Amino acid sequence: MKIQIINGPNLNLLGIREPSVYGTSSFETFLEVLRNDYPKMKIFYYQSNTEGEIINKIHETGFSYDGIILNAGAYTHTSIAIYDAIKAVDTNVIEVHISNVYARETFRRQSLIAAACKGVIAGFGLDSYRLAIEAIIQLKSKN
Repeated sequence: MKIQIINGPNLNLLGIREPSVYGTSSFETFLEVLRNDYPKMKIFYYQSNTEGEIINKIHETGFSYDGIILNAGAYTHTSIAIYDAIKAVDTNVIEVHISNVYARETFRRQSLIAAACKGVIAGFGLDSYRLAIEAIIQLKSKN
């Protein structure tokens, strides 16, 4: 099974950026844990601060991978283009957020991409990604 994780803007600063919200672990460190916990899966990781590059990665993997886990960062609240990219591909996309966006600023409570995604997981720290992997496994077993 192949899963693509895509992280958006500022998520390259995990472990440094607002540790009270996002924790103290880098994503690369957590990715090693995920890969060890799911050794039979091929888990690929991509991060970009640029909207078009995120769209290109969705297009590149959205027809040949078993699932995409997408934390679009602030683009979650602003990007119709990412919504359209998700709608254009046929793999399941799970929207993920590390923090509980509904307990934060008002503008973070609206996702423009959620309606295009199979589901949304938020508020469980980096374990939100693990929950998304489990969701993709369940979705794949039903097909």
